[in-house]
Amino acid sequence: MAEKLAKAEMLVRRPIAEVFNAFVDPATITKFWLNSTTGPLSQGAQVEWTFMVPGATDTVTVTAFEDQLRIAFDWSDGISVDLRFLEDGDAATRVCVVVSGFSGDAAINEIVGATEGFSIVLCDLKTLLESGHSANLVRDRAELISRR
Repeated sequence: MAEKLAKAEMLVRRPIAEVFNAFVDPATITKFWLNSTTGPLSQGAQVEWTFMVPGATDTVTVTAFEDQLRIAFDWSDGISVDLRFLEDGDAATRVCVVVSGFSGDAAINEIVGATEGFSIVLCDLKTLLESGHSANLVRDRAELISRR
């Protein structure tokens, strides 16, 4: 049986170093994805992330870190996230996200949620890096989630 995966991908028209560092640097990741983080991502790092959904936090453990190529991490529930960064022309970067580790009866709903969530994160990242301003896509989705 094939592994159940969530996938998302986006072309960001900025150099690979800038796109990669947006996920690493707390000052940038908090502009498009998180409310706060206890530190930057690096090989072996374990950081606490506070998301924009009220009360949502998680401990992230970095399992792979290749500068300007790859960041992989595990959520505390065992779900794994693998971010890949590929140069696409002179000043563009393709960001590919693969999320794995889904199992059980809720796996399909979790895969749909992860695909939707990372698609929104990548769209807001693109908007931030290409225009200089977040479109508040993650923040607005978080607000809808908190109203449930």
